[in-house]
Amino acid sequence: MRFIVGSRVTKAPKDLESHFRWHGDAFTGGQIIDIITPRDQRGKTTSASDPMVKAEPVWNPKRHQRSWRAVWAYSTKRAVRDNKTLTLQENKARAVVDGEKTAKTPRFVKTTNGARSLDEASLTRARRLVGLKGYVTNIPVTVMGAREVIESYHDLRRVEQSFRKSKTDLRARPMFHHTRDAIKAHLTIVFAALAVARYLQEVTGLSVRKIVQTLRPLQQISVRIAWHEHVAHNPLPHKPQRSFTP
Repeated sequence: MRFIVGSRVTKAPKDLESHFRWHGDAFTGGQIIDIITPRDQRGKTTSASDPMVKAEPVWNPKRHQRSWRAVWAYSTKRAVRDNKTLTLQENKARAVVDGEKTAKTPRFVKTTNGARSLDEASLTRARRLVGLKGYVTNIPVTVMGAREVIESYHDLRRVEQSFRKSKTDLRARPMFHHTRDAIKAHLTIVFAALAVARYLQEVTGLSVRKIVQTLRPLQQISVRIAWHEHVAHNPLPHKPQRSFTP
């Protein structure tokens, strides 16, 4: 089984330890770092790469059996958003320390002997990692490049949309069948309908909801008059007609 999952930002300091040592913590927009990450982050002696070596290691499933491949990407837009969020959290933490607000588990607030204070170290560490997003995978670079890993991860939303659509709009559940053949037939119809819906979305550029609204009132009537067949149907509206033209 091959996978691509999101990584916690808290793993970045250990994963990027070598990068920080040799290149610092200044990143450029769109920068991508392809390294390895330990499978078990709890192990204190476990390290992703040797910080004394400047070159980033290339993940190999046979050579790095205790690690996964990790792809870290920096986005300027994400950094702006992260900085804004951290500023709000810092202001909240300072308000809690000053007694202006109360919170159960405020971030960046540490308690020592019953006294609350701002956790400057955690805040500095969080500021250092703004704009970074990590992806963990077991797909070698020879099969999929780092940028393709990121693009494939973001395409997962289409898979989630399909699952939601199959369960709701296409009525995959609840299922009232009891025999194997009936269950397989039911799911075959559901996935066939899903494939048709995806195809119509691609060729028309319209949402499935809009397609259904457009097609629902259409009717074709066949009338036999004096031994002659007459077919009448409602024409498509002008705009959807252009969209549905192959």
